[in-house]
This record gives sequence, C-alpha cells and structure tokens, in this order.
Amino acid sequence: MLESTKIPIIKLYNNLIVSIQVALSDQLVLRLKDDVSREIERTGARGLIIDVSGVDIMDSYITRTIRDIALIAKIMGTDTVLCGLDPMIAMTLIEMGLDLSGLTYRMSLEDALEHLLELQHQEQDDADDLPDDELPVNTAEEDEEKV
Repeated sequence: MLESTKIPIIKLYNNLIVSIQVALSDQLVLRLKDDVSREIERTGARGLIIDVSGVDIMDSYITRTIRDIALIAKIMGTDTVLCGLDPMIAMTLIEMGLDLSGLTYRMSLEDALEHLLELQHQEQDDADDLPDDELPVNTAEEDEEKV
C-alpha cells in the first residue's frame, strides 16, 4: 500500500463520515486515528460514522484501533456509529472474543446517519425543555471576576 494513501473524512451537517474503501494496514489505521481526532477537535463534530463496508479483512489490531477511535471520539463528546460491517467479519470478531462494548452499530451508512440525527434532535429537544433559570448564563460581572 502506498504511504500517501489517506482515508477521506467528510463533514456532513455536524457529523464526520469516514468511509473506508481500501485495505487497511496497521500504519493506515493509526494515521486514521490521528486524523479523526484532529478533525473532531477542529470541527467540533457531534457525530462520527465509521463505514467499513469496503473492508474485506479486519484483524484484531485493526478492530481494536477502530474501537479506540470510537472511544476517543466519545471522550471528546462525539457519538460514534460503526456501519457496513460484513456479517462474516462480525461473527469472526465475536468468536475471537474482542471487546466491542460501547460501540453503536447500524447496517448501512443511511441508518447510521439517521441514528445520529435522531440523537442530536433529541439532545436539542432536551435542551429546549430546560427552564430558563437552569440554562447556563454568563453575566458581565462573572466575566469581570474571571479577569
């Protein structure tokens, strides 16, 4: 695989979409982890979709690294959905005993995006339901005290 291979990260609405359509190497998946972390920080994305529909082989290292990407995103406040996982790969990963707890799965990219948009809509509704006296407000006095 060429060193210059880079997996594109697409911003759509307030979400990042990573559609992996190449064979993954250890180096490429490590680079992806760095790239995704930087993009979450740069964009403030609230959702991340990792589409593995183009992946034919996922060994334990690549699987753990993808799980780590999801956990890093979660720590950064970004919900992650994994989609497009081939059923045979899914069965193999389970048989290998890999810990994939904490990940959300959907069958297709469309399902994953719908799931994230529903989550974000629900979060917005929850914020809208807060009484005004519970909303965080910065006053000029508080800002002056911080200086």
